Amino acid sequence: MRGDAVAFLGRLVTGARARWLGCEPDPRQRIYFANHSSNLDALVLWSVLPAAVRAVTRPVAARDYWSSGWLRPWLAREVFRAVLIERKKPTVHDNPLIDMLEAMGDRHSLILFPEGGRFSGDEPAPFKSGLHHLGTRRPDVELVPCHIENMNRILPKGEILPVPVLGGVTFGAPIRVEPGEAKPAFLERARRAVMALEAR
Repeated sequence: MRGDAVAFLGRLVTGARARWLGCEPDPRQRIYFANHSSNLDALVLWSVLPAAVRAVTRPVAARDYWSSGWLRPWLAREVFRAVLIERKKPTVHDNPLIDMLEAMGDRHSLILFPEGGRFSGDEPAPFKSGLHHLGTRRPDVELVPCHIENMNRILPKGEILPVPVLGGVTFGAPIRVEPGEAKPAFLERARRAVMALEAR
């Protein structure tokens, strides 16, 4: 119930709606990967998922950001059930890939931002290697490109209060790492799959 209330508030504040162009909502295991320009991105993508899908979907987030203060840790733990990873100094014993694979298990989906941080350019920054590693280790899981619109206008970097602008999330056709596909080629293909949704 708590998660439903936060999801409703997220949709209300941002006006965000989902457009399913390349796939349908489904609680099967997926990795939703998207462009990242605002602190609202994870909330918005998570909140536009249907309740049954949202219940098994966990955002991947930076531990250093979501562990500070009292509200962010509470939201990460109690509402989003976020997978908090070390993004600055990963080690063998603190490996983001292992954390994500363990969090998925045989039931959960993930929300991932492969740029590795927020970028406000016209195009997504080059993707980090995590998406490729996940796709290689879990070839049974669909990788769904998503394009998030207007979040950098609703909550620009450095701002606290959102500006009333309608946002949205477009979900594209799932992709997979093809046999023998090189990591750079896959990451660029995944990046372009996100970009292709912007004009649709």
